[in-house]
Amino acid sequence: MENTKTNLWTDWRLHFVVFAIVIITELIGTHEISIGPGTILLLPMLYAVIIGLLTFFTPLINKVQSSKAESLVFMSVTLLIAKFGVQAGPALPELIQAGPALIFQEFGNLATILVALPVAVFLGLKRETIGMTHSIGREANLALISEKYGISSPEGRGVVSMYIFGTIFGAIFLGLTSGLLASILPISPLSFAMATGIGSGSMTAASLGPLVAMYPEQADLITAYSGASNLLTSVTGLYMSIFIGLPLTEKYYQLVSKFKNRKIKGDSES
Repeated sequence: MENTKTNLWTDWRLHFVVFAIVIITELIGTHEISIGPGTILLLPMLYAVIIGLLTFFTPLINKVQSSKAESLVFMSVTLLIAKFGVQAGPALPELIQAGPALIFQEFGNLATILVALPVAVFLGLKRETIGMTHSIGREANLALISEKYGISSPEGRGVVSMYIFGTIFGAIFLGLTSGLLASILPISPLSFAMATGIGSGSMTAASLGPLVAMYPEQADLITAYSGASNLLTSVTGLYMSIFIGLPLTEKYYQLVSKFKNRKIKGDSES
């Protein structure tokens, strides 16, 4: 084990490739593409994921180095969770002032379990479903699944796949959806602002852009509500997953799996 750690920290080619990816993506910067009422926000994180995936198919990174990098993912996410905790303290008055609406919206994340899990199970996925559907699969959830099941477990593969998928397509989807819904639904823009705070910086920024463009006179207030909502979701979303989301997903997975097995057995007998 000690030898593995030593090899990891002295694998300078791996560190150099990662550092080069960070520099390249930061130089590319952030770009916005307006499509109708929505906005596609291209962030450095998106470029980093795509370039990182492509390097695996080049001589720069081999399978052994890719396996080594798994432990660094968990370490990086742990630092981010610590940052969330530090941010929560000074922002407590702001979060309290925002009211119970921000807290109740946390229960909306449970819809990913109730709706997506049965679909995943009937598509043939196994325990990967737990990692994929217990939440929206962002940094805090990646850390939770890695700690409980391991990053290489079926659950770990599930949450990592959703993390990558969300990084690539999540910001694009939310950027378009935010502007579309705000243009057709007669709801307060502050409600949409609270809905943008889903615990992901890139997704929140992408969905906030169209709202600010549509309601420039309330730009500061919309941004404040969005920031408070995103901070609350980042901090409390982890505890929601620990105490409610993940246990519910485990039980629901067993229930849906039993129903599927009985259905398959009944069809085979008939």
